[in-house]
This record gives sequence, structure tokens and C-alpha cells, in this order.
Amino acid sequence: MSERMLDAGAQLHPDPSRVILRLFLPGEEARDGHPRVSDVVARLFERPQATDAVSAQRILDDFGGRTGNLKAVLLDHAAAVSHHTDRWDDLTDDERLLLGATFSAEYAVEAAALCNPSAVPHPDQSGLKAGQLRVAVSLRCIGEGHVSSINFISAVIGPGRTWTFGERTVPLTPLTLGPAQWTLEHFVDLLEQHRLLNDEISDAVVRALGDTFGPTELEAAIAALPPQLLDRHDAASHIEALRAMVKTAYSVEFPEASDLAQRVLMPVAHEEIKGMEDARFVHFTTEDGVQEYRATYTAYDGTRIAPRVLTSPDLRRFESHRLSGSSARNKGIALFPRKVGGRYLALTRSDGETSSLAWSSDGRVWTHKAPVHVPRRLWEIVKTGNCGAPIETDRGWLVITHGVGPMRRYCIGAILLDLEKPQRVLARLELPLLEPDDSERNGYVPNVVYSCGSLVHDGILWLPYGVADTHIRVASIPVTELLDAMTPVTGTAPH
Repeated sequence: MSERMLDAGAQLHPDPSRVILRLFLPGEEARDGHPRVSDVVARLFERPQATDAVSAQRILDDFGGRTGNLKAVLLDHAAAVSHHTDRWDDLTDDERLLLGATFSAEYAVEAAALCNPSAVPHPDQSGLKAGQLRVAVSLRCIGEGHVSSINFISAVIGPGRTWTFGERTVPLTPLTLGPAQWTLEHFVDLLEQHRLLNDEISDAVVRALGDTFGPTELEAAIAALPPQLLDRHDAASHIEALRAMVKTAYSVEFPEASDLAQRVLMPVAHEEIKGMEDARFVHFTTEDGVQEYRATYTAYDGTRIAPRVLTSPDLRRFESHRLSGSSARNKGIALFPRKVGGRYLALTRSDGETSSLAWSSDGRVWTHKAPVHVPRRLWEIVKTGNCGAPIETDRGWLVITHGVGPMRRYCIGAILLDLEKPQRVLARLELPLLEPDDSERNGYVPNVVYSCGSLVHDGILWLPYGVADTHIRVASIPVTELLDAMTPVTGTAPH
């Protein structure tokens, strides 16, 4: 902990009891053209059925407190493999429960680590004392196979300079998956980026779509294609490519009665199947004054990364979309909390080492950028980036940064950008605001302190941060003290 920062005394550690239930298909690869699932189903129903009721009840008793709506989830999993038996219509409820349990497995979402938090005002501010603020903290959870997901927890700031985490409510609750809405501009940009807008079929479908659309409208546009185009030998592949692109976006919804801490966003799109990393949340205000939540995160498919964005009115319903454009090609994009000069703005690191200012007309296609902050000081000499969304102050946009230096040591710093011309750096910290001390060096990834989003309340900057990619701590500092410690910058070159 840096001498500049006050330790709030609040910590979170990974809890391996926080599990979700996932479909488990052993040996998904075919063996001699015969899937292993069929063999397991056959063995299950070859055994005597006399104790099925007892066995099914035991599963409900043993696992019911660990998974929300366990019975419904098991029946859904049974339906997913129902085509492997010709007895499906005749199966009893107990047989279906056992079938579902046979093809289910618990997954501990944070068995390996808990790190890289991001904090925003909570949508519910009821029941608080004067001067208090309830915040929603997103958490990067790392489980088996180094797969990252996004979970949440509530916290309350105050009274005074205190931070108190809420209860980590269990069980984690299942989500409802659905389609998402697209803008035509975003869809066309992604088609061009992936070289899918170079044939008559794609062109005809795009011309038939409205400014906004979803899977239903896409299917209507496909159905309206002239027979002459559908008869082409490559028609099927072009159509499937369009459908696959639309499916990269999705929506999720959690039950209204669920607590924030019970909600976990697991990978859905193929490009994020190995992880949803480092979500940077921001409480965004539109030009009409509507407030919503947005978050950029890094999708990982096991080989490549892709930046994506979440939008939500209430942290219960979410849409996820792929970002596009030449400035959306790397990790660590952080959105500004409002438009500036009529444009959406973001901090990016598209070259892998330099912080740049990017802008967009719709918040999804990012095609312009200007370098802002380059790695020059030793503690950030390898690369630099942001630690979350810029924070608006009366002196400028306060950006909490991170830098990587010798021994791959991550430290946290800060810069100040001009309110009207954010490409201009007004001031910077010469030394780290936060660096890993002896109590923070060891963990899943040693020598790392890292945050994905801080916030200001009553003149205090509150900074939740990950320690060695293992657990979470919280620090704070008066904003004026931080700003006064910065060195003014002269000139127009990136700093």
C-alpha cells in the first residue's frame, strides 16, 4: 500500500463454494461415429429402476442449496440429451432428474482467483444514512481452466471514510439467454471487417434491413432473397455467415428477485468461450439524461482476444456486443461517462503499449484515435494503460492508470486530461499512486496491483483493486490531495 493511500480495511477473497451448474457432456468427441453420450444414457437406463426416486431426492438434497432452481436446471439438461433415448416421452420425473444430473457438473467460478474490480453507483440507493453511497462492484472471477466470468457484490461507502462490502449471497442464480438488437451501422462495419460484405447475398440482405434489427428481421430479409440468388452454389455459406455474425450478440436477464451478488455473467459467444476478462464499468449518462451502465471487457477464445461491450439499464438485464473498428483491437478500453463534443469517447491501447483517445459516432464502431500517454517512466516502461473509466472533476478528467515496469511489476498511477479537449494531458503523477508492497507481492500472478474502475464520493477517490490476481483490497485518497500531487504538463506531445 502506498503512503499516499489509506487502506479501507475491506478485503474479498475467492470462495470456491460459489458454483454454477453447467451442462456436462463427457467425451464430446465421437468414437467410431458413436458419441459417448449415447453409451452413458444406455447404461443409465439398463440399470434397475427401483431406487430412482431415492437417488433423485438425494441429489436434490445434496446440491439444492448450492444451485438456484436445481430441479429446473436438471430437467433442462435432461431435455438437451433427450434425443439419445427413444424412451423420453415415457420417462418419469425421477428418471429425467437422474438423466439431467448425469450430464451436469458444478463449476466453481472463482476457484482459482478473484481480482480486478470495477466500482459504479448501485441502481438502488434506498435505506441509506446521510452521506452514504451504495456501490456495485464487478469482479473478475477465475475458475477451472483459467476461464474468467463477471460476478458482482454490493458495498456501502460511509458514514465517513469507511467501505463495507455486502453479503456474497448464494446460490448463484441461473440466467435467461436471448437475442440482442443490432444497429445497421455496427453490423455493416463488422461484415466489412471480416470481409463478409463482398457478395450479392450479403448486399441484398443488408439493403433489406432497417436501422435497427434482430434475428427475426434478419430471417425475414433472408426469406425475401430472390430465388436466383438462393440457387447459387455458395448461397448457404454466405447466409450462415450472416446468421453467425448476428449470434455474436446476445442478451441475458436475471430474475427480478435475485440479489446483485447472485448474478454471474458466464461466457456465451464463441469468441469469449475461454473468458470474459477485466470488465470496466461506467455509469453512463446519455444526451437525453438517461442513465445506464456500460462496460467494456476482453473476450478470449483460447487463441485470440476481442473487445466487447455490455449495456444494462439496471445490472439485471444485459446486452453484449462485439466492438469494431481500427481503434478496438486490443485490451483495456475504457469508456467516458458521457459524450464529449457530441462524440462517444474512450481510452484505448490498440498498439499494445500506449494510451490513446478514441472516438465513435455510435459507441460501437471505433475508427479514430490520438495518442495521449506513452510509457516513459521506469515503473511503466514496458507498457501503460488505464484502470477504468475517466472520472470528471472540476479540474479535468482524472484517469487512474497502470504501468508495467521491470520484473513485470504492475503499479497504479494517474493522469489528468482537459475537460473539453481530452487529448490534452494537463498533469501526471511522476511516481506510482499504488505499488505492490511485501503484503501484496505473492499470488496467482505475483507483483501486480490492478483496478478496472474507481469512483469519487464526497471528495474521496475510492479505489478497489486486485492484489496479485488473487484477492481484492480497497484504498482511498482525497481527490484534491491526488490532484495537487500531480506535475503539470506543458506542450502538446503525448506524455
